[in-house]
Amino acid sequence: MNLNVNGHNVFLIVSVTFIASLIFVFLAKKIAEYIGAIDIPNERSAHKKPTPLLGGIGIFLSFLFGYMLFGQENTLMLSVLMSSFLILLLGVFDDIKSIKARYKFLMHILVAAIVVFYGGLKLTHIDLFSINLNFGWFSPYITMIIIVSIINAINLIDGLDGLCAGISSIYFLTIGVIALLLNQLGGLDIILSFIMLGSTLGFLVYNFPPAKIFMGDTGSTFLGLMISVIMLLGFKTVTLTSLVIPLVLLILPITDTLFAIIRRLLQKKSIGEADKEHIHHQLLKRFSTQKTILVIYGINILFSIITIFYALGKREEMIIFYIVLIFIILFLVFKTNVIFTKKEKK
Repeated sequence: MNLNVNGHNVFLIVSVTFIASLIFVFLAKKIAEYIGAIDIPNERSAHKKPTPLLGGIGIFLSFLFGYMLFGQENTLMLSVLMSSFLILLLGVFDDIKSIKARYKFLMHILVAAIVVFYGGLKLTHIDLFSINLNFGWFSPYITMIIIVSIINAINLIDGLDGLCAGISSIYFLTIGVIALLLNQLGGLDIILSFIMLGSTLGFLVYNFPPAKIFMGDTGSTFLGLMISVIMLLGFKTVTLTSLVIPLVLLILPITDTLFAIIRRLLQKKSIGEADKEHIHHQLLKRFSTQKTILVIYGINILFSIITIFYALGKREEMIIFYIVLIFIILFLVFKTNVIFTKKEKK
């Protein structure tokens, strides 16, 4: 099995970015404590004590370090770096002093536009169940919708220690494993996946419950941007052979976001209004933080294992497993307050 990506060993890429992340996240923690970028617990918080923010800076810097060592320069990557820096600035300001949701949303649109119109990353068509869907003139805009949607989906799941970084790590690892097994290691999406894997694992050392630092919006929106770019690159280069693979790996954040929108509309609230009814909040009512995280990790790992076999050609069998898992998630959703508020039994 070939373990080299662009002439660099996979384990070297992950190890170097992991160590860099350990160092940069530690430094970010000290800076956050010095400047007072601290998350103070409130009624929505799962944590009980003030915790430093800005961990996302450590993730970004370790990614940047890894890219300088192992990446290749091109216009698309320049657009990703520009967009990442804007996401970084937005997150830092928001973590220090809260910014209104509509202004953050506008920045997300700008970030997506840079990647699409300057970087040239466009989803032009999708082959789905032997049907070719060609987006034509609408392709730049549907690409922007995907980027903005995933940025916000990943941001929304950042509600528990280790949740966002863990789910992201499982995503990056699965993309990398599939590429290794299929011997498709030439794509930009693959080297980015391994760089991001080391960066998120290093952060997770500090963020697994009880967390010593949070990534804040800086980290969650940056991870959302990178996940969306890697996913779209997979479509564009046919590194991953189906629409199913990347979307299924993001099934929890995508469905959680969809359920949150439906829930808030039913309750006649703004879709940007925060609440404590997300999937992880429902699990937290029944389990400790660590057990909740492990349950969610377990669900994601099951989807990842099924996805790997799907990518290897076991499609008919794996679709059955996908359907079973999705029905289990839907059953849990309708048994809790994720969509409909249920009266507590006395």
